[in-house]
Amino acid sequence: MLKPVWVLALAGLISAQALQAADADFVWLRRLGFGVDAQALDALRAQGINRYLDAQLGPEQPLPVTVQAQIDAMQISSTGIPALFAQADALKAAIDAAQSDTDKQAAKKAHGAFEQNLLQQAMQRNLLRAIHSPDPLRQKLVWFWFNQFNVFSGKGNGRLLIPDYEENAIRPYALGRFRDLVMATLKHPAMLVYLDNAQNAVGKLNENYARELMELHTLGVDGGYTQADVQALARILTGVGVNLRGEVRPRAAMQTGYLHEGGFEFIPRRHDWGDKVLLGQTIKGTGFDEVEAAVTLLCRQPATARHISQQLATYLLGSPADPKLVARMAEAFLRSDGDIAATVRVLFLSPQARSAPPFYTDPYRYVVSALRQGYAGQTLGNVQPAINWLNQQGEPLYGRLTPDGYPIDGDAWASDGQMVKRFEVARSLAGGRAPLAASTAAAPSYQWRFAQSVGVQTRSVLDRATTPTEWNLLWLSAPEMNHD
Repeated sequence: MLKPVWVLALAGLISAQALQAADADFVWLRRLGFGVDAQALDALRAQGINRYLDAQLGPEQPLPVTVQAQIDAMQISSTGIPALFAQADALKAAIDAAQSDTDKQAAKKAHGAFEQNLLQQAMQRNLLRAIHSPDPLRQKLVWFWFNQFNVFSGKGNGRLLIPDYEENAIRPYALGRFRDLVMATLKHPAMLVYLDNAQNAVGKLNENYARELMELHTLGVDGGYTQADVQALARILTGVGVNLRGEVRPRAAMQTGYLHEGGFEFIPRRHDWGDKVLLGQTIKGTGFDEVEAAVTLLCRQPATARHISQQLATYLLGSPADPKLVARMAEAFLRSDGDIAATVRVLFLSPQARSAPPFYTDPYRYVVSALRQGYAGQTLGNVQPAINWLNQQGEPLYGRLTPDGYPIDGDAWASDGQMVKRFEVARSLAGGRAPLAASTAAAPSYQWRFAQSVGVQTRSVLDRATTPTEWNLLWLSAPEMNHD
C-alpha cells in the first residue's frame, strides 16, 4: 500500500498541473454535477452539450423506483407541519405529566428522539436524491439555494420545520424564477422563525430578516442599500409571521387582509400600515401586497442580478469568478426576469465551464461524488455513514449556525486538516468498510474505462495500484476527485 503522505500529496500538491491536462468533457460534467460516471459521459458525447444541458435544466427526472420507495416511506413525505407539531406537543405534554424524575427523563428523551428522527429523515432524503438522481445539476442547486437561504436546525423548532422548508420552499424553485424562490422562503416558518420575523410587529420592529433579505438573499453586501432601506423593509415585513399548528385565529381572521397558508400567517393588526420608501421608491401601506411589491423590486435590481450570478459562478466554477462571465449571467438574469435556468445556461455554455482553474470542493460535493461514482447502478440502503462523514469534515447538513451559509469558495476548505479528514473518509470508502449498499455488493468500484481521461500524473500513480482497494483509495485521494 502506498504511504498516506503520498496520497495526500496527490490530492494537493500536483492538483493544478494534473487537472489542466484532464479531458474537457470530464471537467465540464464534473462541474455540472457530482463527479462523472460512465453513463453521463456516454450521454454527453451522444447528445452534445446543448441537448444534454437542456435535459439537466428541464423538468425533474424520476428517481429509481427503489430509491423513491425509500423516500415515500419516510414520515416527512406524508406528514405536514401542523401534524408534526401536534405529535411534538403530545410528547411535550407527556414531559409535564410525568410523575417521577425517571419518567420525565424518559419523556424528554422520546421528544428529542422524535424531532431528531425527522431531521435525520431530511438528511437521508437529501443524500438519496443527490446520489441517485439522473439530473445531478438540480440536486446540486438544491444544496446551493438552501445554503444561500440558510436556516439552522438548532434554533427554535428547526428540526420540525427544515424537512418541509427544503422540500417545499427550495426544491420546486431551484431552476425556476428567482422571485418565486425568494417568496417561498419568505413565507416559510423555518425562515421566519430563524431570522426572527415572527416577532416583527408595528411598535416592536425586528430588523434581522430585513437586513439578511437584502445583504445575503438579494442585493449583496455592496448592493447600494442603506440603513433607512433596512428599516423600511422591516416595516414592510411587520405582521408576516407563523402559524405552526394550522389553527385559524378567529380574532385575526376577522381583520381585513388576514392571510393563512400552511405554516405562514399575515396578521394585519401587527402590520405597520404607513407608507414606506424602499430603494428610492414609495410603497403604499396596503398590507401583504407591500411584501410582494418589495420582493419584486429587490429581485429586479441589477445589484441582485450581479450578486446571484457571482454566487452561482463562484460555487460552480470557483473563485475568483470571471467578471465578464458574471456580467453575461447578470444580463441573462435581468433579461429573463430572474430565470435561474437561463442564468445557469449561460455559465455552462461558456468557455470558462471547461477551462476555469480547478478548485478544491467542499465535503458535500466530495462525499456525494464518491458515492455516485463508486455505487453506480446500486441502491444505497444506508446513507448514515455519509451523514457522519459530512459531520466529521465540518459541513453537517442543516448545521450552519449563521445565515451566510457554508463557504462556497474552495479555498475555505483547502487546508491540511481538511485533507487529513478527507483521507480518512477515502479509507472508509475504498475497502467497502461502511455498510452503504442495499445489495450484497458492499464495496465500491471506481475502475471505469474512462479513467484514462484524467491527468497524466494521476494516471501514472493509479497504475501503481496492486489491488482494487488500493486503486479505490488512490482515486478517492486524486486531484480529480477533490477538485472541480
